[in-house]
Amino acid sequence: MSVGHDPGRVKDIVNAVLYEGYMLYPYRPSSVKNRQRWTFGGVYPQAYSVAQDGADPWIMQTECLVQGDARTELDVEIGFLHLVEREVGALTPPLPVWQDLTVPPYRKVEMLEVGERRHYAWQEATPQRVNVGKLSIATLSGPAHDVPFAFPGSREIEPLNAANGEVVGVLVRTRQPIEGKIELRAESVADAAFRLTVRIQNSTPLEMGEGMQRDAVSLHALVSCHTILRVRAGEFASLMDPPAPLAAAASECTNIGAWPVLVGDGAERDTLLSSPIILYDYPQIAPESPGDLFDSTEIDEILTLRILAMTDEEKREMAAVDERARALLERTEQLAPEQLQKLHGSMRQLRPVTPVDESVDARPKPPWEDLGRPVASVDESVRAETKPPWEELDALPRLAYLRVNGVELRVGDPVRLKPRGNADIFDMALSYKLATIESIERDFENRVHVAVTVDDDPGRDFGLERMPGHRFFFRPDELEPLEKQGSVR
Repeated sequence: MSVGHDPGRVKDIVNAVLYEGYMLYPYRPSSVKNRQRWTFGGVYPQAYSVAQDGADPWIMQTECLVQGDARTELDVEIGFLHLVEREVGALTPPLPVWQDLTVPPYRKVEMLEVGERRHYAWQEATPQRVNVGKLSIATLSGPAHDVPFAFPGSREIEPLNAANGEVVGVLVRTRQPIEGKIELRAESVADAAFRLTVRIQNSTPLEMGEGMQRDAVSLHALVSCHTILRVRAGEFASLMDPPAPLAAAASECTNIGAWPVLVGDGAERDTLLSSPIILYDYPQIAPESPGDLFDSTEIDEILTLRILAMTDEEKREMAAVDERARALLERTEQLAPEQLQKLHGSMRQLRPVTPVDESVDARPKPPWEDLGRPVASVDESVRAETKPPWEELDALPRLAYLRVNGVELRVGDPVRLKPRGNADIFDMALSYKLATIESIERDFENRVHVAVTVDDDPGRDFGLERMPGHRFFFRPDELEPLEKQGSVR
């Protein structure tokens, strides 16, 4: 992939986005949070998305600003992970010889141990790319330019041989077909400035059977979907810090499940990455990082130390996930002491500070302490009147319910999330998700906030225990009441 003036740096960022959430610590199939994909940037078949009222989107859209003229050319490429279902089959009795042209009957198992190696049922992933090619602004300024794409399904059988040569099992890898299209168009928004729209649609035919689960539909989805754009004879404008003449046009760009940022060496404006994860312009991989850890919100030092602290049995299970997990384990175990030390922390971007006059006591004074009056002489009745603000908040009666669109909502009621403003990645990731009210809270300014747990979060139990990361707060106007099961509203 040739993008930007530093292709290696851009490729590292793209791969980090692509595999974010591919595996989560502790990197073992037996872990609850690795039994279901929880990656960002999923684009699902339209039929499934519509049946779920858009909870899982079938469209991803990027809108950005290009400064140039009719001669300006664009390279557009999308990338995603194509999931592959890996079944493990046991052969009873074993086969003395493998016949390539026939598939022997096998019994599905979750895990099969062959010699010193284990094989687990798992969802592998194949990276896919769709390169649209060079397109001029003039070409895109007319009707929408459609680029269809399709990836066929496949089925592969791999024999598992014991030490004596007998075939004792098989790995069956099944890849489902994916179809879709990319729509591109450009429109003038100012003198020598255009709004470019890249819309990705998943139109894979899907027979919606009763009770079809998201995990099965994910095999037809574009997972960790993203868009890479490069411009010639022009440049991109930052949406985070646009030039003043383009500020209004930047605010009107509509991005659906995507976050466009400039990438490269920090000076050029010819490459843009539209990521499903919120990034700043010119994101970088820390030079101390020894490689991908895949885990969302990863912290290299903590995860590295936790991997090293695993038992031999846990490491054996991790190595059996797939080659990426095996490579991660081997790389971590081979880290030299000086590499581990670098992970502990680095100091960057030092800047001078104004010297402090040590003759002046800058420590904050308690609210009851008068200037020049010793603390020991403070009237204790005054001290008692100065209560922490949370005590007053805790003394308020708890809210039993709240009313949204004329409907009373209580703890335990189902809702659909409709965040406003796309303030962060969670607003985009959780938009239209089904959730359950866990509590109704008030803050110091007496504003109401509703805590919810997301119904399809594999870590929902942690949210019910009020643990961070699985319990989310929304304003009442960001909730859509749903009918309770077995009741009429």
